[in-house]
Amino acid sequence: MRFYRPLGQISAITFDLDDTLYDNRLVIQRTEQEALAFVQRYHPALNNLENKEFHRLRQSLRETEPDIYHDVTEWRRRAVERAMLDAGLTAEEAAAGANAAMVNFAKWRSRIDVPEETHDTLTKLAKKWPLVAITNGNAQPELFGLGDYFEFVLRAGPDGRSKPFSDMYHLAAERLGVAIGDILHVGDDLTTDVAGAVRCGMQACWIKPEGADLLQASDSRLLPHVEISRLASLTTLI
Repeated sequence: MRFYRPLGQISAITFDLDDTLYDNRLVIQRTEQEALAFVQRYHPALNNLENKEFHRLRQSLRETEPDIYHDVTEWRRRAVERAMLDAGLTAEEAAAGANAAMVNFAKWRSRIDVPEETHDTLTKLAKKWPLVAITNGNAQPELFGLGDYFEFVLRAGPDGRSKPFSDMYHLAAERLGVAIGDILHVGDDLTTDVAGAVRCGMQACWIKPEGADLLQASDSRLLPHVEISRLASLTTLI
């Protein structure tokens, strides 16, 4: 544990999810493969849909609706619906197909192997502080065994703009009923988690990815209050 700024009072802890509480890389890779395969199988007209075409549709949506990226779930659903419409499905068929594709996506997205260290750490921390999850993604902690640790989960889109925008950070403080400066936010991303939290008045803990160096990181904008390399290190604050 390395300190860069003095830690003040801690009344609650908020957590990023992906790559902070578990390794998300292989999960996303597998989910993307299964999601595309589902759409290809859904209708004969979609058999030849390629990943690059799907990403082109996503990019086109973002160009016409710049703020859609804040809600990655709706962004994906709309792109699938657009692919189905382009393939000749009716509006009703495309809407139903997109919804089915998102159910399939959520199933694969939630096949996450959470390390025992994460369960042990959250169990200990939750005995002292209320815990909250704040995510830009579409992981659903209740589907892979982490839901019970959190007072609530905030997701970009339904709960405000994505990090590093301050919407969800302020909402967490409001719902917890604590001063924003008394919250410690824990995350792996120096921009969305560290800089976003510090700029809105929170304290920030950077969980350092393997091989990363704060002093050499290209996205290091603001110093965190504390740096750790293992989640379990947080228990020393108890």
